[in-house]
Amino acid sequence: MYIEKINSPTDLKTLTTDEMKVLASEIRDGLMNRLSKKGGHFGPNFGFVEATIAMHYVFNSPRDKFVFDVSHQSYTHKMLTGRKDAYLYDEHFSDISGYTNPEESEHDFFNVGHTSTSVSLACGLAKGRDLVGGKENIVAVIGDGSLSGGEALEGIDFASELESNFIIVVNDNDMSIAENHGGLYKNLKALRESDGICECNLFKAMGLDYMYVAEGNNIEKLIEAFAKVKDTDHPTVVHICTQKGKGYEPAETNKENWHWCMPFDTETGKSKFTGGGEDYGTMTCDYLLDKMKKDERVVALVAAVPVCIGFTEDKRKQAGKQFVDVGICEEHAVAMASGIAKNGGKPVFATHSSFFQRTYDQISQDLCVNGNSATLLVNTGSVYGMNDVTHLGIYDIPMMSNIPNLVYLAPTSCEEYFAMLDWSIEQDKYPVAVRIPCNGVIHTDKEIDTDYSNLNKYKVTQNGKNIAVIALGDFYQIGGAVAKMIEEKTGAAPTLINPRYITGLDEELLESLKKNHTKVITLEDGILDGGFGEKIARFYGPTDVKVYNYGLKKEFIDRYDVNEVLIRNRITPELICEDVL
Repeated sequence: MYIEKINSPTDLKTLTTDEMKVLASEIRDGLMNRLSKKGGHFGPNFGFVEATIAMHYVFNSPRDKFVFDVSHQSYTHKMLTGRKDAYLYDEHFSDISGYTNPEESEHDFFNVGHTSTSVSLACGLAKGRDLVGGKENIVAVIGDGSLSGGEALEGIDFASELESNFIIVVNDNDMSIAENHGGLYKNLKALRESDGICECNLFKAMGLDYMYVAEGNNIEKLIEAFAKVKDTDHPTVVHICTQKGKGYEPAETNKENWHWCMPFDTETGKSKFTGGGEDYGTMTCDYLLDKMKKDERVVALVAAVPVCIGFTEDKRKQAGKQFVDVGICEEHAVAMASGIAKNGGKPVFATHSSFFQRTYDQISQDLCVNGNSATLLVNTGSVYGMNDVTHLGIYDIPMMSNIPNLVYLAPTSCEEYFAMLDWSIEQDKYPVAVRIPCNGVIHTDKEIDTDYSNLNKYKVTQNGKNIAVIALGDFYQIGGAVAKMIEEKTGAAPTLINPRYITGLDEELLESLKKNHTKVITLEDGILDGGFGEKIARFYGPTDVKVYNYGLKKEFIDRYDVNEVLIRNRITPELICEDVL
């Protein structure tokens, strides 16, 4: 095997073209070994094998610097830069993350897990090189799906200003996670169909030189192209056309489902995931489809992740014009939702918690300053959500709850979630965000309110004395267990409260607790700094009531075990009772 002898890109340079073709096959075998057992980004990596080999053959990493957008296509790069064991041998799977990581290798320059960033980051490397008199090549890799992101277009727009070596490899596989959306993809299609020579050219319009490679999985053609742009003295786009999922028929055929995968059987392609049962994605989609049938003003918006609320291809077709995928443009989606609401529509925009981080200005300025009644659905906003450092869902509470005019709701059950969602869509007074539960689909037979317009009124679910437990959203069940344990240990039932509203205090209720409570416990599924519990603590600051805040430490955590994180932050019934009692 050739791959076993590749410990750095230098080893690659001794191979012939035919040997590199064999190497590409061996790399795909390594990718298959890891992905079929551990899961990860399948399609982007299988499609970018030859391009990565050619890049490392022509350029001299780490002197020449590569920046991979999102890192979705960086697995082959890792295998060629001393990390192949993490793909070839199961016992080394945990040696690496799924993204580029400078702590792993000198060949990685950034932790990158969000999209549309590579061109801007690489522009910075190029400018830094020019300032210190360096001569190395700077190469940004970006997929066609990422081009719709605002930062990508800002970076490409600026690139010509560098007037020095700068290479942008556009990996065009005619796909984002799902299908691409936006006018620029008409130009990419025209460039593909004209072999790169059509008069309209997005990249040339931005002042960049341009080279087209139709056979983006042909090592000879790629080496030839990269050799031509190496050491050039101006910014150039190398536009290559690759096949997403190349080398595995199920991934080539069903590109959307194979963008990312759970562990699967290599013979059948069937997932080994045995979860099943109810899930909020499917239920939210079905709810919205029913809502759309009854009201043509309802529209669902996503930003390139339609399945985050269950909109698979067949259900997107059912929704028709009442479903909008804006591509990788979260900022645009929030502002567009504000406009839809202003003009009589009922927009619901959903994406992941960590992606909402990009939209702070739009939520604040375009939506909340204007007070338009759009609905935002925050998915995977939880310690139970995605667990890699670039996709943490634990920062949205302090970020969003401190924006004026926004009503941010935290449901504790399936029934409460859909009641809050329905109220949000039908009301026309407030911008509303709802945190989709992330600790499983939990049902309740208790009566659920359907009107949340009396803002910031908490719900007392158990009356007690001495100690009050205020448990927000996904941590309500932990709060219930704490309350039960306190009663068992003291003989007195505490008060248990579902606050529901993340964005405000029920001062009337909090004031009433002073009469027969000496301690208040708050629990929140997010970081404590600037969060929900601190507001409660501030309220009781001048009083004799002692407040215990439980949540997560402000830190970047990566590939964590949920139970370990909860224990480390003392968020278990046993540890909380130990502290309070």
